[in-house]
Amino acid sequence: MNAQTATIDGQCLCGGVRIDAAPRSAAVSACHCAACRRWTGAAMWVVTAAAEDVRVTGEVAAFRSSPFAERAFCPVCGTHLWIRDDGGDYDLMPGLFDAAAGFALDREVYAERALACVRLQGSHARVSQAAYEACHRFVEGANE
Repeated sequence: MNAQTATIDGQCLCGGVRIDAAPRSAAVSACHCAACRRWTGAAMWVVTAAAEDVRVTGEVAAFRSSPFAERAFCPVCGTHLWIRDDGGDYDLMPGLFDAAAGFALDREVYAERALACVRLQGSHARVSQAAYEACHRFVEGANE
């Protein structure tokens, strides 16, 4: 586990999946892309941890949400667990972890695509769709 960040432990709603992780920072990011909105119902919130800093126990179901990423959930209660690009970091749902209650929002991506009911206040970074897609993989046409 990452020696720079404390390990946090969490679980899905039914307790069937447990996750121990050492996040890269005590911060949460939000995404307003169409795929994340459809998966969560509004904005998707994530705490990022390197693959080697995540331990998962219990049965997990996953599906390919793009040619390069999977989204995972508990097959019993349906709790969303993470999105992960192939071989990349885990973007874990902060609601799994009681310790994440004190994490601050550090950025939101696809900021201009936020639902009117999810306009976030504060001095965090706001990354536009164009800026995000200029340096990250994305699914062509998913945000039209």
